[in-house]
Amino acid sequence: MHRTRSRALAGRRIEALVIGASAGGVDALVELLPALPREGAPATVCILHVPADRESRLAELFDARLGLPVVEARDKQSVEPGTVYFAGAGYHLSIEHDRVFSLSCEPPVHYARPAIDVLMESAADAYGAALAGILLTGANHDGAEGMQRIRQRGGLTVVQDPGEAQAATMPFEAIRRCEPHLVLPLAGIRALLPLLETP
Repeated sequence: MHRTRSRALAGRRIEALVIGASAGGVDALVELLPALPREGAPATVCILHVPADRESRLAELFDARLGLPVVEARDKQSVEPGTVYFAGAGYHLSIEHDRVFSLSCEPPVHYARPAIDVLMESAADAYGAALAGILLTGANHDGAEGMQRIRQRGGLTVVQDPGEAQAATMPFEAIRRCEPHLVLPLAGIRALLPLLETP
C-alpha cells in the first residue's frame, strides 16, 4: 500500500484539493480534515449534498475543529491556499479558469445542487495535474464523472474503500468509472493528506 501511495504521489505538486461526499460525509470529514497541515496546505474545497431549503452550517462546524481558516465559498471569491472552503446550500459551486469560485442555479445533477460532479469537473479544467480529488461515502453516482475528468486532466484521484463507507454506492461507481490512483480506508486517506505537497 505504501509503495502504491508513493508511486501515485511521485513528482506531484498539489495546488488544490476537492473532496466530495454524501451520506455519512460529515463523519468522514470530521476524521479527515484535522490531518491537513497547518502550513503549506493546498486550497481545500469540500462539497456535501446539502438540502436546498436548509442553511448549511458546515463551515461553522469545521471552523471550530481545524487550525486553518474555514469559510463557505462565495461567488467571485478567489481560491486561496491554506483555506478550507465548503459549498453552500442551493447553488452549484464551480471554479473558473482564473481560479475564482462561481455559484449558479442550473438544474440539479444526480438530484443534487450543489453537485460534486460540477465542482470536480470545473476544478479539473482549472488546475489540471495540480489537482487532487477525493471521493468519500455516498448513496448515488454523483462524483464519478468528476473523478473521471480529474484523472483525464492528469490530477490525482483517491476513493474511499467502499467496504468501510457508510454508503458504498458512490465509491463503487467512481472505482468502476475512473480506476482511481488510490482506493484507501479513511485512515489511509488521513495519512495521505499531510503528504500533498504544494508548490
